[in-house]
Amino acid sequence: MRGREADQPWVRPALLTLLTGTAILYLWGLGASGWANAFYTAAAQAGSTSWEAFFFGSSDASNFITVDKPPASLWVMDMFVRVFGLNSWSVLVPQALEGVAAVGVLYATVRRWFSPAAALLAGAVFALTPVAVLMFRFNNPDALLVLLLVLGAYATVRAVENASTRWIVWAGVFVGFGFLAKMMQTFLVVPAFALTYLVAAPTSVRRRTGQLLLSGAAMILAAGWWVAAVELWPKNSRPYIGGSQNNSILNLIFGYNGFGRLNGNEAGSVGGMGGAGGGRWGATGLTRMFNSEMGGQISWLIPAALILLVAGLTLGRRAPRTDRTRAALVLWGGWLLVTGLTLSFAQGIIHPYYTVALAPAIGAVVGIGGTQLWRHRDQLLSCLALAAALAATTAWAYVLLNRTPNWHPWLRPVVVLLGGAAVVALILALVLPPKLARRAAVVMATVSVVAAVTGPAAYAVETASATHSGAIPSAGPSGFGGPGGGPRGGFGGGFGGGGPRAGGFGGGGFPQGGTTGQGTMTGQGGAGRQGGAMFGRAAGGPGSLLNAGKPDAALVTALRQDAGRYTWVAATVGSNSAAGIQITTGDPVMAIGGFNGTDPTPTLTQFQEYVSQGKIHYFIGGGGTGMGGGQSGGTASAVAAWVQQNFTQTTVGGTTVYDLTKPSA
Repeated sequence: MRGREADQPWVRPALLTLLTGTAILYLWGLGASGWANAFYTAAAQAGSTSWEAFFFGSSDASNFITVDKPPASLWVMDMFVRVFGLNSWSVLVPQALEGVAAVGVLYATVRRWFSPAAALLAGAVFALTPVAVLMFRFNNPDALLVLLLVLGAYATVRAVENASTRWIVWAGVFVGFGFLAKMMQTFLVVPAFALTYLVAAPTSVRRRTGQLLLSGAAMILAAGWWVAAVELWPKNSRPYIGGSQNNSILNLIFGYNGFGRLNGNEAGSVGGMGGAGGGRWGATGLTRMFNSEMGGQISWLIPAALILLVAGLTLGRRAPRTDRTRAALVLWGGWLLVTGLTLSFAQGIIHPYYTVALAPAIGAVVGIGGTQLWRHRDQLLSCLALAAALAATTAWAYVLLNRTPNWHPWLRPVVVLLGGAAVVALILALVLPPKLARRAAVVMATVSVVAAVTGPAAYAVETASATHSGAIPSAGPSGFGGPGGGPRGGFGGGFGGGGPRAGGFGGGGFPQGGTTGQGTMTGQGGAGRQGGAMFGRAAGGPGSLLNAGKPDAALVTALRQDAGRYTWVAATVGSNSAAGIQITTGDPVMAIGGFNGTDPTPTLTQFQEYVSQGKIHYFIGGGGTGMGGGQSGGTASAVAAWVQQNFTQTTVGGTTVYDLTKPSA
C-alpha cells in the first residue's frame, strides 16, 4: 500500500510509518504470552495434524468436540502451525498480521473519499485503541472478525461510488465470512452498510434494492455453506458441536452464540454476575461502554466520535443524496451506534474485549469528522464542535487515567494541559488575524491530536508490554477493575472479592465445590475463595475453567507412555483443563462437557463404551467446569462419579489421576 501517485511527498512516508509502527506495536515481544488462549491454541494444534479437526474446528485431533465458535480464525492459525510448527509465534503472529492489514484497509477506505490526514488519523486512532492492541496480540477470533468487517466497509464504499453490483456483493461475502469467525456479531454492521448503500448509491431505488438483495444472498452463501455442511453431516461421524445442547450447529448459532447473548438465556453457560439494572453479566445501559470494565478498553474517543458524528451530519443536512461525507458518516456512525448499543444492552455473556469491533468505526468517525470540521474551523459551529470534542476527550481521558491513580500519575496533568491549550487555541483562532491563524494551524492540529491520543497510546504501549493469557484478557495497566486488578489474563479488582461487585468471580461468588488448584485470582479484597481455583490457574494441575494449567513432568511422562495405543491419552472436565495437557503432551485429550464442562457430552453410557473399548487411558480429576468448580451437574458429574466409584485414585505430579485400564476391585 503505497498511496496515490498524486499525493504530496509526505504522505507515503507517513503511511509507511503508520503501518510499520503498528506492526512493531503488535509484534514486539509477542512470544512472551506463551499459548495465550490455550483453548484456541489446542484447537490449532489439532487442526494442524487432522484435516477433519481443521474443517470442524475440533479441540482435539481425535475429534471428540469442537470449540464453541466457527473455525475461520482457526484455519489461519492451523496453516501457520502446519508450516512453522506449534509455538507461540505461529499461534499469535496471524492475529498481529490481521491487525496490520485491518489498519491498512481502514486507511485505504477512508482515503478513497477523504484527505491523507483523515485516513492517517483514522488508522492511528484504530491502531492505538487499547483493546485493539490487546486482541491483535491474542489468538481469539475477534482479530479476523474485525479485518473482515473493515474489508466489508471498503467494499461498500467502492460500491457506493458507482452503484457497483460486484462490490456490494463482495461486501456481503466479507460479512458472511465474518460469520465464520464469530457468528452473529458480524451482522451488527449490516444495517449501516445497507443503509449507506440504499441512501447514497447513484442509481434508482429499484436497482439499489435488488443489489442489496444480491449482497444479502452472497452473505448467506458465504456464511451458510459451512453451516449446511456441518448440519447435514451425520452426527455419529463428526465431532460434537461445542457450546450446543443438542449437537446442532443451529442450536449454537441461535442459542449460546446468538439470541442468548442478547437476552441472557444461554443454556450451558456458567452463569455470571447480576448487576443493578442489568443482566447476569453486569449492569447494562447507555453507560456500559464507559464503566470500569469497558471504559479503558475502548471509550477514550467515543465522546469525540459522537460529537463529531452529530456535527458532521448537521453540517451536511442539505447536501445531495449521494454526498460522500454524509454517506461515510452514516456508514461508520451506524456501525458505531448499532454495535455499541447492542453491546451496551445485551444481557448475556459480553466480555470487555468484544468492544474491539467498535475501534475501526471510532477511528473512521474521528478521522473523517475531525478533518472535515477542521477545514471549516473558521466557522463558529465547526470551531465549537471541534472544541467540544477535544474538551470531552480531555476530560474523559483524565477520568480514565484517574482510575489507575498510581500508574504514571504525570500523564493526567499532561493530558489536561495539552487538551486545554488546544481548546483555547481553537477558540482564539476565531478572532486572530487570518494570516496568523493559518500559521498557527499546524501547531494547533498537532497539539490537538497529541492530546487526544496520549491516554489511549499510553494504555496501548502498556498492553503491548504485558503478557496475556486465559479466556478473558484485558488491556491497560491493571486489567479491567482499576487499581488492584488481577493479572492480564483473568479477573482482578473488577470481579474479585473486593472489586466493584463483591462476590463475583474469584471472590467466592460461586457455590462451594471448586477444585483445589494452587492458583487463585486476587482482587482488591484478597485471594479468591471457592471460585478461585476454578477461574485461576492451577500450578502443575489440569487447569481451570478460564485458564489452562501446565502439567507436571511426571504426569506428562505417564500420559506419553503407550500414547499411540489410545484415541485419547486422557479425559478431563472442561476444555481449558484438557488444553494444557494436550498442548504439552502433543496427544489428544478429551474435554468432557466442552468449554464450560456443561455440554451434555459424552453421556455416561458413551463414556463407558469408550473406556471398555480401551480408547481412553486416564481420567484427570479436578478439571475446570461450570457452576461449582468440580464435576458438578449433568453428564460431567455422572462421568466423574462413575470413575471415582470404579477406578482407583492415584496422585501423579500433584494431580489426581485414574487409570481407566485398571478397574478397582
